[in-house]
Amino acid sequence: MCETGGRGRVNDLTTADAAAAASAECGCAPSPAESRALRKSGITRRGALGLGALSVVALSAFGVTSGVSAAYAASYPSWDDVQKAKKNQAAKAAEVSRIEGLIQSLTQKVAETQAAAKVASDDFFKAQQEYFAAIAKAEELQAKADEQSGIADESARKAGQVAAQLYRNGGDDTSLELFFAGSASNADELLSRLGTMDKLLEFNQSVYDDAVAARNSAQSLSDQAVVARTERDRLQQIAEQKMVAAQQAADAAQAALDEQSANLATMQAQLAALKDTTAKTVAQYQKGVEEAEKERKRREAAEAAAAAAAAGGNSGGGGGGGSPASSGWVRPHGGYRSSGYGPRSQQCNANGCSSSWHYGVDLANGCGAAIYAAHSGTVDAAFYNGGYGNYVRIQHGGGIATGYAHIRQFAVRSGQWVRAGQVIAYAGNTGGSFGCHLHFEVYINGAYTNPINFMAGKGISV
Repeated sequence: MCETGGRGRVNDLTTADAAAAASAECGCAPSPAESRALRKSGITRRGALGLGALSVVALSAFGVTSGVSAAYAASYPSWDDVQKAKKNQAAKAAEVSRIEGLIQSLTQKVAETQAAAKVASDDFFKAQQEYFAAIAKAEELQAKADEQSGIADESARKAGQVAAQLYRNGGDDTSLELFFAGSASNADELLSRLGTMDKLLEFNQSVYDDAVAARNSAQSLSDQAVVARTERDRLQQIAEQKMVAAQQAADAAQAALDEQSANLATMQAQLAALKDTTAKTVAQYQKGVEEAEKERKRREAAEAAAAAAAAGGNSGGGGGGGSPASSGWVRPHGGYRSSGYGPRSQQCNANGCSSSWHYGVDLANGCGAAIYAAHSGTVDAAFYNGGYGNYVRIQHGGGIATGYAHIRQFAVRSGQWVRAGQVIAYAGNTGGSFGCHLHFEVYINGAYTNPINFMAGKGISV
């Protein structure tokens, strides 16, 4: 998980410093295009929360009611504090109690914020899927309305042809002459005129009836489609609000975990030094912590170098990844297409069942293979997202965004600007996945679209 919020090493940053740093670096305001897409909903991504900033009230909004936030107002003990406390039994006992309380608070804080992040991410995933379903419903109703409208137009045309044939065959009904004295400008006017013609009704009643029924059906379906689009837009705003809440909760959980990682080992060593009755000195415990920290940094650097090397060797197969086309767009992952876009049969495993409609395209290039930003833009989501698992969304401007799911490891954070082809994550099997791959989606004004066709238009095969 990428690091966000204030990293609070012992005695380096106060809680207020950490919160301020987290807020300052977020830069999460929606783009103008996104604001238009959200129908001026007033949503803001400002204020990704640092460790001390997520209060008990904020946590309770995600269903987490027990809080220990007050513990984080206290400063952490220094090695000098430990050294002084060892000289006095009462002071030592007090310092032991203090450190044990801080360790417990750190552990509880991590558990609470992670639980809150899980609740918030599940809420967003559910809202996102409801929004996608509403898109499909609105499109289906509109397609049916268009189909019925076409049937009405065709039926009116056929009825007109019958009337014309009757006239050419010497029909003497004066209403025919009156009908052809003018010109019907559209199908509705034609139906209105045809409805007054006794001869047409006598010889072609069924055609006329079909036309009227289709026109009425088309109007009814069009009205339903309008209602469905209104509901779709409402659900879009709800989903976006929940996305912001999920990102903030994920940031708070990561900040708490960073805080624990930065201070837990030191406090455990300080506690051991206070309880130690041997000749081992406080300085020896301090040195041990410093050496362990150096080893941790060396190991992380080696892992990062290995990951970079692996990414460089995993871009082949099925068109590679990371190399920009003339359009400036990039294939987001190497490997082959393991699942396309559109309807599919459901699969189920211990993580749940897949959807019956695939909103993206799956690219399989092996566990840990690099995932690239399909185009330059700003990351506005980087957190665990229900069935998507670890998920990244990038806003590219002009109402275009891309989504990347089932990630094993993040390489970016929310609010970060990335360039096309930059490594943003590594492929995994998180969420409702059936093997390591990238699930890639493209959004236009928030709505999903066929990523295969979209990328083909950018000169990229996926």
